[in-house]
Amino acid sequence: MTLPTVLIADDDRSIRTVLTQALGRSGYQVRCTGNAATLWRWVEDGEGDLVITDVVMPDENGLDLIPRIRKLRPDLRVVVMSAQSTLMTAVKATQRGAFEYLPKPFDLQELLSVVGRALAAPNQVLAGGSPEGRDADERMPLIGRSPAMQEIYRTVARLTTADLTVMINGESGTGKELVARALHDYGKRRSGAFVAINMAAIPRELIESELFGHERGAFTGATNRSQGRFEQASGGTLFLDEIGDMPPEAQTRLLRVLQEGEFTSVGGRQLMKANVRIIAATHRDLRQAIRNGQFREDLFYRLNVVPIRLPPLRERAEDIPLLARHFLDRARDDGLPAKTLDQGALEKMKAHRWPGNVRELENLMRRLAALYPQETITAEVITAELAEAAATAEIASPPGAGAEPLSQAVERHIKQFLAAYDDGLMPSDIYDRVIAEIERPLIRMTLAATRGNQIKAAAMLGLNRNTLRKKIRDLEIPVVRGLM
Repeated sequence: MTLPTVLIADDDRSIRTVLTQALGRSGYQVRCTGNAATLWRWVEDGEGDLVITDVVMPDENGLDLIPRIRKLRPDLRVVVMSAQSTLMTAVKATQRGAFEYLPKPFDLQELLSVVGRALAAPNQVLAGGSPEGRDADERMPLIGRSPAMQEIYRTVARLTTADLTVMINGESGTGKELVARALHDYGKRRSGAFVAINMAAIPRELIESELFGHERGAFTGATNRSQGRFEQASGGTLFLDEIGDMPPEAQTRLLRVLQEGEFTSVGGRQLMKANVRIIAATHRDLRQAIRNGQFREDLFYRLNVVPIRLPPLRERAEDIPLLARHFLDRARDDGLPAKTLDQGALEKMKAHRWPGNVRELENLMRRLAALYPQETITAEVITAELAEAAATAEIASPPGAGAEPLSQAVERHIKQFLAAYDDGLMPSDIYDRVIAEIERPLIRMTLAATRGNQIKAAAMLGLNRNTLRKKIRDLEIPVVRGLM
């Protein structure tokens, strides 16, 4: 019986040696080269049962070989290795037809497992990006080289050739919408629209209208027909953010749409096809929500076809220097002064818990760029900034974390307010005064969180943009000009 032959192309002699020894001990024949030209000659001569190639080689990019190999020998599997451990590398490898992508440094046992699967796979033409499809560009929607991020890159890359429903789970600020956009931008529906809706930001009585649209006269105020998000996303991707906040009645209707593939608008009778890919996201534990009767189990399994868990930043602290540099570069591109972080500052940041995750890190980098005159940020500056952030988080901590519930705080203040008046001197505008006292800090802090972006703030508050503008004016809340 002839042993399978593995062809290896990598310009690093030590990697060739390690792979030769490991594959040889596992019963494979191995041929190694340090350049793409020799590998291509072997492929042309009909040699080899599997190819393992690096991306960067002295004479040619290994990714450029894959389409040529597929065209000449469609049944020859190609495994790609790369020290350029980015989402773009994983996507390009998959779109061009690689069987698997492995970031360097790789685990030998994992590589041997991939080799075994590749050689055992049926001889069929591999799916890859169509020649007409847009190739992945060099944008960086996701950043990090930690093992957790590498697994996300590989999952996203595998899903570029599929049209499956995806459920993204992660804490607030981990980048759930970035992953959803990457799945769309490099997927089969990339020529269609990407439409996002945040379930937590829509009043529950309007969710069905937002999702499915409504007809004129369907309810009070419906003066015209309005398209819903399913129609707007037709042929593309519908991103349902914070799906765990969807009310039960909307869950039931969404389940019916997913089961039947069609829907009607609110007040309408004509059936419309739901030609969308669904990507859902949540920071909640939906399995616990199911046990509590807050989320439908059948809807969960319809949405959770491919689960992706985004790790909190504290679980991938090794990515913090890359992320910090990226955000400082972005701040510089936006006109803020260029900054660098010394090693002490980076160590302080890597030890921080980052309750706000990547969003908190981005806000810190922009604040450093805007407020500090020195070019190099030291550990002392980071310590002071993080201490202030921790104090703010403690003040704003939610009920159950040791803070007084908001309702109790309001009740206590109203009692004190009323106790200050005699029966005959009671004011006639208590309601307006109390509401203003609550609205003012709520809107001010939301604007601060969105860096003055009123569109984002309105979405977070669940308000119409014009309503938010009126409240800002009436309550005399200062805003950052130029961010609308």
